[in-house]
Amino acid sequence: MKLLTICLFLITCPLIILAQHVHLLIGTYTQDGQREGIYVYQFDVKTGEAMAVSSAEAENPSFLALSADSKYLYAVNENGEGKGAVSAYAFDDSQGILTFLNRQLTRGDHPCHVVTDSDGNHVIVSNYSGGSVSVFPIGPAGSLGGMVQQIHHEGSGPDPQRQQAPHVHSAFFNHDETQLFVQDLGTDKVNIYDYRPENVADPLAAATPPFLTGTQGGGPRHLTLSADGRFIYLVQEMAATVMVYEQREDMWEAIQEVPINEAGFDGQDGAADIKLSPDGKFLYASNRGDANTLAIYQVESTSGKLTKIGNQQVLGRGPRNFALSPDGRFLLVANQNTDQVVVFSRGADTGLLTDTGHRIRVGSPVCLVFADL
Repeated sequence: MKLLTICLFLITCPLIILAQHVHLLIGTYTQDGQREGIYVYQFDVKTGEAMAVSSAEAENPSFLALSADSKYLYAVNENGEGKGAVSAYAFDDSQGILTFLNRQLTRGDHPCHVVTDSDGNHVIVSNYSGGSVSVFPIGPAGSLGGMVQQIHHEGSGPDPQRQQAPHVHSAFFNHDETQLFVQDLGTDKVNIYDYRPENVADPLAAATPPFLTGTQGGGPRHLTLSADGRFIYLVQEMAATVMVYEQREDMWEAIQEVPINEAGFDGQDGAADIKLSPDGKFLYASNRGDANTLAIYQVESTSGKLTKIGNQQVLGRGPRNFALSPDGRFLLVANQNTDQVVVFSRGADTGLLTDTGHRIRVGSPVCLVFADL
């Protein structure tokens, strides 16, 4: 019996060790020629330490999206002058190796966000300078087909320097993937589209209502939805605030706007990313510029409204993107301007963050994506 127990332990031990790690993929800016593009690390979900595994050449892969089964990775190539593109890679999640498949031009400059549906039908790209959304079909082996639909936004906002034209910044599905929410910094709108993947030519169609309105001059950038889909949390880059919307009888109503900054802050803003904790009890939002902080909010379970807990310095500059580990124990911040990812531990009961002392040294990190091993 003792021998059998030992044998079973030896067989299952590698699985136990393996479950302690997940892969972390990091997208970077490469225009200075000092980095390859996409980096893969093995992240220890118990200690918060990371170990480099591999890298793949890519031009300005500033945002990444994994397929639901983690077999494929899609990365924007945030270029201008007609060279904006989206690239597809096969991802060997057991080894952490990326293999380039193909690339498609997005026909819009500076694509800055990419998303794919869980059934692997389409990849959808947000073109910042182009003010448009580009839709690509996914082939059976993960490669991208030619663009099947492009929607150009129209309009402007009150800021003549930053809102002279539409600037599509991101697109996120609702939880059942029947709708797509597209943030337009240039027009202060969240455009809403019905998603119909079976429609080959036009999978996106204007929804009812067709858009949500943000703060005038606020600059919608990213959003996240509550687990039950009742609430939307929108980060506004220029206003450095979070807007809360509640769904009431198939309509969305703005119910709250809360600041990201601490009281008395009068520096330059650049609010960037927003995420809910896995249990939905806490919300985090980053601000770049002169702030370089993460705002921490507690989420009221019934009303969906936010109560500010505090601000955490990110211990670097330019927190463009951040990610929570799959179990929510750690929060990682990509500090673009100080060339490192800072690893914080997170209190599940308090939502507060503590520096672990762990750093991932990588040039211009701008996107973090976890994949389960």
